[in-house]
Amino acid sequence: MKLSLQNDTTMLPSQTDDRMLIAQASGLGSWQLMSYSCPINPISAALLRTGRILFLAGSGNNPDNINTPNGAAVLNLSNGTFIRPTTPLDSAGSPIDFFCCAHSFLSDGRLMCAGGTDQYDPFLGLPVALIFNPSNNQWVKESNQPEGARWYPTVITMGDGRIVVLSGIDEFGGIDTYPESYSSATGWSYFSGPALNWQYPTSSFPMYSHLFLMQDGRLFYSGAYFQNTGVSTHILTLPANYQGQITETPVSGLQNPDYGDQAASVLLPPAQDQKVMMIGGGNDYYGQTTNRVNIIDLNASSPAYTAAASLNFARMHHNAVLLPDRTVFVCNGSAVGEDANQGTRTSEIYNPATNTWTTAATAQKTRLYHAVAILLPDGRVLASGGNPARGTEERSIEIYSPPYMSQTRPTMSSAPTSATYGATITVGTSQPNSVKWVHLIRPMATTHGLDTEQRLVDLPITSRTSNSVKVTVTSNRNIAPPGYYMLFIVNNSNVPSQARWIRIS
Repeated sequence: MKLSLQNDTTMLPSQTDDRMLIAQASGLGSWQLMSYSCPINPISAALLRTGRILFLAGSGNNPDNINTPNGAAVLNLSNGTFIRPTTPLDSAGSPIDFFCCAHSFLSDGRLMCAGGTDQYDPFLGLPVALIFNPSNNQWVKESNQPEGARWYPTVITMGDGRIVVLSGIDEFGGIDTYPESYSSATGWSYFSGPALNWQYPTSSFPMYSHLFLMQDGRLFYSGAYFQNTGVSTHILTLPANYQGQITETPVSGLQNPDYGDQAASVLLPPAQDQKVMMIGGGNDYYGQTTNRVNIIDLNASSPAYTAAASLNFARMHHNAVLLPDRTVFVCNGSAVGEDANQGTRTSEIYNPATNTWTTAATAQKTRLYHAVAILLPDGRVLASGGNPARGTEERSIEIYSPPYMSQTRPTMSSAPTSATYGATITVGTSQPNSVKWVHLIRPMATTHGLDTEQRLVDLPITSRTSNSVKVTVTSNRNIAPPGYYMLFIVNNSNVPSQARWIRIS
């Protein structure tokens, strides 16, 4: 079936659609189990600028699928159908296996996916990078490829639009200690020095290290990772022009630092406040978990983690999603490693303004390792996945509706589709005097609880008319890396509008 490529950002099925089963309704939102499932094991998920959802699997944790020609799927939420793009081939003519790659967005809205699987048991990484184009739902393999082979790397977009790739298992089974950077103009290049942890000089940065771009262009490693211990939280200073060695400054205060395996961490809203929250995690892939929540203020003269209100449920393998009402939604995971009997279906929401966690609706499905959750343009959250063992795949799709979905929501009558840094833009609305916030949310691209993309950027209101508000776009490219964002307005009751897409450059 050929699908139109129109922007379908707000075209979700209604609650009465017969393709959707109502799972639960309460004062704290509801989960809706869709009648269709993902055609692949959804290891990764990304929200494209078209409003569609890209799921990635590659071989999908199944060595029998190494040569699958269609390792990705694009969901059109308006009608519940999928497109299966063809995977590019390697030099031997086999489909490239991007299982357990990492990803972030280029400034034009295309998704860069770096790394993949060259071999199972033991796993070895691939020196490969693919770019997915949402305009035609096709992959591109550029002629210039990275030098380093990586499996479970970290990929992050910088304020100048470059991509930085760090860590990951190399082609020999060790951690690749040399970062690389990518530019659309010049391709890939190695940093000239390794990224080694000064405090533990024999240990490189963990697989799927959680990194956040700071407002001064440095990177913050939150302490969350995949299956590695012994690497403390650090602030990373990149060398000028991405040449030379990354220098690192240790950060103290994180409670239970050995419980960072499959934890979640987010840059709290708004991004200008520079506060990162570390949420839960485990001490081993199959081990015990913590309900520890710590927050660090990176604007402080000597940043250090401090304790925040604890989760209601200790968990790992969970997902954290920034909601457009400036709260943090946490779902999925388990109280004990991959024990489905200890799975945590009850979601919870953190309010930074009150430092409180509130339990939310309970999902129908238990989602553990390889689960994903992403924010949709209408303010809902899509969850899928769960792959605790090979051959056990949870491909169902559920959508969480926060409480604001049932309230009268503000509307935008007009908004620009693009803006430059430092610009003042006009957002049309019939309720200008009740607008509390206007902000941008960068679309998510997540796997294994890692997401270096999502951030909420405040657009300060400068003036109001009878039918509009004027707001200012930040002039700091590190606060809002170039690319596509969802633009929301939020009223005085903290109820957000549906989003409109805007490109910042």
